[in-house]
Amino acid sequence: MTTFTTTITNMHTMPQVDGQTNVVVNVRFQISGVDGQYTANAKGNQECALNPGQQFTPYDQLTQEQVIGWLDPQMISNLQACVRGLINIQITPPVSPTNQTLPW
Repeated sequence: MTTFTTTITNMHTMPQVDGQTNVVVNVRFQISGVDGQYTANAKGNQECALNPGQQFTPYDQLTQEQVIGWLDPQMISNLQACVRGLINIQITPPVSPTNQTLPW
């Protein structure tokens, strides 16, 4: 069974948006997977928009868990599937055809 971890690796901000300062507009993250001795990673990137319906959290008060909650669940699921595929290739490497010399 693969255990996945999502880590925020970088955030880009705009100095001011709709009266708020240091507004996150882009989040870069990594999905890591571990299955026994096998590990793999995939990176993601998501744009963000200020949501007027939600309370604004100042940049210096954001938590990783809060920012992870902004990420699109389908994107997370797709990257987890990619990581799982990379681990599966390590567990069962694909067999590639080899070029043989002609027998004559």
